[in-house]
Amino acid sequence: MQSTASSATTKTLKVLVAEDNIINQRVVVGLLTQLGHTGMVVSDGEKALKCLAKIKVDLVLMDVMMPNMDGLQALAAIRAQEATGGGHLPIIMATAHDEPGEAARYKRAGADGYLAKPLELDRLKAEIARVLSSR
Repeated sequence: MQSTASSATTKTLKVLVAEDNIINQRVVVGLLTQLGHTGMVVSDGEKALKCLAKIKVDLVLMDVMMPNMDGLQALAAIRAQEATGGGHLPIIMATAHDEPGEAARYKRAGADGYLAKPLELDRLKAEIARVLSSR
């Protein structure tokens, strides 16, 4: 099935939000709701992996810095599972540490997209559409 940018933004997505900060959790879920999507929240990478083992989602929005297992560790674990089991889950990394080269760093680590915090509705919508249209 091919996805286009327009269908990616009009389809209701189930998004796993891995974010440890409760205010950021509420903001992200609110933004996703405004876009017509459903956001499910976990507070670290370990919980994200447990959730993904039980529930199918369309996309993961992953904070980079979280306790227990950070976003890059969780990303690596997801990609390692895919290497043996197949499939590809779109993952967008998010961080407040917006430095030059961050997007390239996360792409090399296996991420499909990158957003700098604070997240904004238009940027989130555009990045979701970009990531899903490239699939």
